[in-house]
Amino acid sequence: MFTKILKELADDPFFKIVECLQQNWAVLVEKNDSILVIFYGDTCGVFDEIAFDNRKEAETALQRNGFTKYLEDPKAQGFIGLPRGEFHEQEHPNGRIYSSGRFWV
Repeated sequence: MFTKILKELADDPFFKIVECLQQNWAVLVEKNDSILVIFYGDTCGVFDEIAFDNRKEAETALQRNGFTKYLEDPKAQGFIGLPRGEFHEQEHPNGRIYSSGRFWV
């Protein structure tokens, strides 16, 4: 999985509240001729990724699946802090939950 996420991307991610005090985060990374959506948790553990043809398609899919741009949500910024630390691979307890289609429409 891709874990070389630039600080600029990590400072402006998408997020989704999944449980009390737990969020899933996503950033868009240009990779070759596509956009890779990288998913990670609150401890910067990258657990999944999905490739899209372009940025608009990726952003639309994220929004359709309940993700919001962090910097566009002042209310969330008031009580949710950005994940800090080194990005690393970390298996999700439920596997690759988004790319499997299990929690992705």
